[in-house]
Amino acid sequence: MSDKQREQAACASAPHEPMRILLYTEGMKFLKISGLGRAILHQQRALDSVGIPYTTDPKDPDWDIVHINYFGLKSKRLAKKAHRLGKKVVYHAHSTEEDFRNSFFFANAVSGLFKKWIRSCYVLGDVIATPTEYSKQLLRDYGIKKPIFAVSNGIDLDFYQPSENDRADFRKQFGLKDTDKVVIAVGLYFERKGILDFVEMAKSMPDYRFIWFGKTAMYSVPHKIRRAVRTRLPNLTFAGYVPPETLKKAYAGSDVYIFPTYEETEGIVLLEALASRANVIVRDIPAFDWLQKDIDCYKASDNQEFMAKITAVASGSIPSLKEAGYRAVEDKSIDKVGIRLKEIYDTAIKI
Repeated sequence: MSDKQREQAACASAPHEPMRILLYTEGMKFLKISGLGRAILHQQRALDSVGIPYTTDPKDPDWDIVHINYFGLKSKRLAKKAHRLGKKVVYHAHSTEEDFRNSFFFANAVSGLFKKWIRSCYVLGDVIATPTEYSKQLLRDYGIKKPIFAVSNGIDLDFYQPSENDRADFRKQFGLKDTDKVVIAVGLYFERKGILDFVEMAKSMPDYRFIWFGKTAMYSVPHKIRRAVRTRLPNLTFAGYVPPETLKKAYAGSDVYIFPTYEETEGIVLLEALASRANVIVRDIPAFDWLQKDIDCYKASDNQEFMAKITAVASGSIPSLKEAGYRAVEDKSIDKVGIRLKEIYDTAIKI
């Protein structure tokens, strides 16, 4: 029996009893501006959408399942405590060794230890959730035998519907002319996110405005990343962190959104861009296999391909795939994530 068949059988026979969830995210105050922080907020709204009660207070004794979203020591202790209490654990695998590499200082040197640690956390789950089929396969390759379920981090489709004034507001805020060709990217200051490539493209395309949204504490990243962020070009801007309302306008008001990342488990910013009906170009990597090349979005393998696609999309010489991209992301709406989480919880209760 395949993984998918076992999963379907487990879900079909799982009980549907009332339950209360402890949603636990260690260090949430530090993670709230990251993609993981948004994923946690989406989980809360997803549970609301299907009527599953939850608490975020680990001191609250009234819960049946703990849904753990991080891999810290407190999280590991809580998973073990839950087992002692006879309660169930859903461990959410948001991180992998692959997306840990090429991030912070010394990340590559300790990535093997990181892999051992997160594996020791994830196996404490009665079931494991992870954002995509791609990340599910990575966990299988780690030798994890527990049931693993792919469930998107989700997207608020209503929030990201473009508004009539988004383009004008975005361009006014960032001092852009209506005729400027604008390319944006969103992410932390990690080499893995393709930030070095973004700077190189800006150098090679002086007639285009390049704006990077998002930031990371400079002391935590390698020197070459700090040097890239400090690059002074008239067409390059590092805008730092901006609130979701501003980012929504940037997706809608730019000419092209690119995601030159080398590794992701899912990439919430990509879901946001698709939901905003942006012109999307992503790196052609396995994490994005759920998107069809040249149908749902455009894909590129290196800087030359990215630049060629940027020029073609911005000039209109190849078709816009905005509507197809939006249709591709509709299946990842928050209400559908809620239905999926309920299936996962029902399965955990049964085990």
